[in-house]
Amino acid sequence: MRRSILSNLSRSSSFTPRSFNSINCQTLSHRRSPILGPGRHRTLSQTSTMFKVGDDFEKIQASRPDFKHDVPVTFSKPPNPEWKQGDGANDGGESLKKDHVEIDPHEDGRPVAFNYKLLISGMVPRPIALVSTKSKDGKTTNLAPFSYSQVINHDPPLFVVGFAGSFDKAKDTLKNLSETEECVINIISEHFVEAANATAINAPYGVSEWDVSGLTQAPSSIVQPARVKESVLSIEAKLVETKEFESRTTPGKKTGVLAIVEGVRFWVRDDAINEEKNLVDLKVLKPISRLGGISYGRTTDALEIPRPQF
Repeated sequence: MRRSILSNLSRSSSFTPRSFNSINCQTLSHRRSPILGPGRHRTLSQTSTMFKVGDDFEKIQASRPDFKHDVPVTFSKPPNPEWKQGDGANDGGESLKKDHVEIDPHEDGRPVAFNYKLLISGMVPRPIALVSTKSKDGKTTNLAPFSYSQVINHDPPLFVVGFAGSFDKAKDTLKNLSETEECVINIISEHFVEAANATAINAPYGVSEWDVSGLTQAPSSIVQPARVKESVLSIEAKLVETKEFESRTTPGKKTGVLAIVEGVRFWVRDDAINEEKNLVDLKVLKPISRLGGISYGRTTDALEIPRPQF
């Protein structure tokens, strides 16, 4: 097992959400916030099932409009096409009229879960890595989604995946990855979002999420774990190193692991890649992203702004 030499990384907690479902568009109004202090209230526009599915979820879900499969990716002008250097925000100064709430993530009485909820609802949208692994003995396979993930370099191609918990209590993906040093990162698209969501099930070790999801295993060329055939983009990867983190609130308790992996093979569906094999077509990829709670997003609107030059 490779362990980290990243001495510059500070210690912190790490959490990985385990499921994502459709967004609930109801609004919660005048909820009291303990952070704001006595007598201060805030109207929140968020989902009523932000972090918990209620008994009425099926009824709410049934009342929503059907998913529109044929929604194209539309490119629009930026909010202020006439913006020039020095203009600042494009809202005419409205954002400057708003106050901010200062939050100490480790203040007395603040549950650690509050940081989790704040971060996954504010750091959005997040890409989702649907990670495929195989056990060291080759007898079991695992498939699970992680939204604590990102590409961090291109030469070499490097990616990070964050895991909740410790090595001592490692769940399937982390256990397999640390023992075999191999995985496949699959990007989730609209056409298999329900199946990808099913892989977040809390199945016991040894139970394959491939069977639960109904997704199709396709052979990889460099690593042992299979790639998801339905995925438009898959990345075979090998472990570079890992870093385990310690809780700030409970010293001595290990709460998260960061894994850095290197991409050694890319697989792109032939109708999504250009002739030079250097661009993935967003209109074909139709990626699914992670939002707060159990909600997710799709990319249907985009804009282009040239990078400025001095």
